[in-house]
Amino acid sequence: MAAQHARHENAMQGEGQEDTVHWGYRGPGAPANWSSLSADYAICGSGRNQSPVDLRGFVDAELPVLDFNYSGMALEILNNGHTVQANYVPGTVLVIDGRGFELKQFHFHAPSENLIDGKSYPLEAHLVHADKDGNLAVVSVLYELGDANNALARLWSQMPEKSGDKAILNAQVKAGELLPKDRDYYRFNGSLTTPPCSQGVIWLVMKEHPTVSRQQVEQFSRVLGGPNNRPAQPLNARLVLE
Repeated sequence: MAAQHARHENAMQGEGQEDTVHWGYRGPGAPANWSSLSADYAICGSGRNQSPVDLRGFVDAELPVLDFNYSGMALEILNNGHTVQANYVPGTVLVIDGRGFELKQFHFHAPSENLIDGKSYPLEAHLVHADKDGNLAVVSVLYELGDANNALARLWSQMPEKSGDKAILNAQVKAGELLPKDRDYYRFNGSLTTPPCSQGVIWLVMKEHPTVSRQQVEQFSRVLGGPNNRPAQPLNARLVLE
């Protein structure tokens, strides 16, 4: 139950929540050192089901259609020093394996954390969901460089410049706007991509990639002070289903 509670808190507060132990993406607190920063982070180094991964060796599993019946909108946007995150209005549920997972928040990484057949993408969105027991499911959207993204433009226009700052979103942004039109996806079992790297997370990675402009990626990276991606972790014996 303690692990489930910890996962639920990570969904509510988001990857990059305030920690007593300093971690980050550069210097002594970089990903390679996470497991040694705290006993609570040990699984970052020892876990066999860590995220992100380089998705490859796909197995045809005839995955069920995901019903993204998203409603509501993002309420506030915050900069927690590790990412830019939008917290979502309660009540939006995605059903996976017969269980309801409520959308809690979405946030971003640049460049992407997950790879596909070795390819990195300029930006990745993580839509974080939790069920009533605190189990997590993350929908990942990988963006290609191209035309500016309208939904991201509305978010970025209110992006807090300083760590710790947040703002109520004036421009309406719905989670469904972040998704591609084609809803085919890959699935694998993984973990949080930030400390404490808790495992048992369902990952759903969309196959189609919306566009984002180079300027939008550069704006995000400038605010975060550089890359905020954990390197791909060993796939080990896990299967990537499609």
